[in-house]
Amino acid sequence: MSFVLKEVLTQKELKRFIKFPFELYKGNKYWIPPLISDDLKTLDKKKNPAFELCEAKYWLVEESGKIVGRIAGIINKRYNDKFKVRYARFGWFDFIDNETVSSILINSVSDWAKENGLDTIHGPLGFTDMDGEGLLIEGFEELSTFGSIYNYPYYEKHLQRLNFEKDADWVEYHITLDKQIPEKILRMSDIVLRREKLKVLEVKKSKDLLPYARAIFSLINETYKDLYGFVELTDRQIDLYVKSYFSFIKPGFVPIVLDQKNNLIAFGISMPSLSVAIQKAKGKLFPFGFVHLLKAMKKNDTVDLYLTAVKSEYQNKGVNAVIICEINKTLLANKIYHVETNRELEVNSKIQSQWRYFNSRQHKRRRCYIKKIN
Repeated sequence: MSFVLKEVLTQKELKRFIKFPFELYKGNKYWIPPLISDDLKTLDKKKNPAFELCEAKYWLVEESGKIVGRIAGIINKRYNDKFKVRYARFGWFDFIDNETVSSILINSVSDWAKENGLDTIHGPLGFTDMDGEGLLIEGFEELSTFGSIYNYPYYEKHLQRLNFEKDADWVEYHITLDKQIPEKILRMSDIVLRREKLKVLEVKKSKDLLPYARAIFSLINETYKDLYGFVELTDRQIDLYVKSYFSFIKPGFVPIVLDQKNNLIAFGISMPSLSVAIQKAKGKLFPFGFVHLLKAMKKNDTVDLYLTAVKSEYQNKGVNAVIICEINKTLLANKIYHVETNRELEVNSKIQSQWRYFNSRQHKRRRCYIKKIN
């Protein structure tokens, strides 16, 4: 077999890069495709404001003109400055089960990193914490969630063979709700609201949330700053995420907790699951893909949790119970009884302790790998 490494240099090649997984995972009922339009924006140097902080290159491996692997190499300069390291990231990492192919892909990132004076590569990671992170190592027969990485079991063996080691793990839970909110959650939420003199924002329309959109991302920057791999978002990135995501938000699925002066001190973002809808849309919003998404937003039996944050001075005071209680109310009102938590660091015991009040199972695990290249 003769494999050829090609750097992605044109828009046409970028589209081939993005569409490769559609062939690789064809017929796999657990893989959720990305929205092609979203990946095009993320990987386009002219459209993604992350390139103010990052450099990136993309490569394909071909055999007889057919794509058999892809990888992105990313240098996040702000991350390196913040943590005083010389790291490169790899992401968008997919390949057939062939050791030569995976070696060519990883070596392409390693060589590029060395050329830029770096000494370590780690991943799978994206440009920011909002991109997919972590190689799936448990939960291959669980439906993936929109925006998460899915991969075949053989990926792990290839990285181990290439001498990568564990750097961090994320775990995910599936929660089945009862038809009533747990009494302890209700009681705790009520006590916290009264004791801390807090209130939950009444939201009737999505536009009611817009005045708090930037405050939400500012709170993310404040509270996530010490989490693994996180780099604070710039104003341009925040503007992009507000524009991209707040049009999808449904009232009631994003509880906002305010103090006496109406300052945001906590929030939780959840959304009816788009997994099945995206599968039906096959990664395209048009001409008819958006119809599946609209149906999923209106009628669903599963919700995905995305982001939660509590202002530092209110942490360890039970404010999370308020968020959980409010989301639970919305889910029961909409007859939604299944919850996907999405990824949370395995060392984050405070978050995981919340799920003990529910019927929960840890069903997925993701891993970020690391390797010295000098």
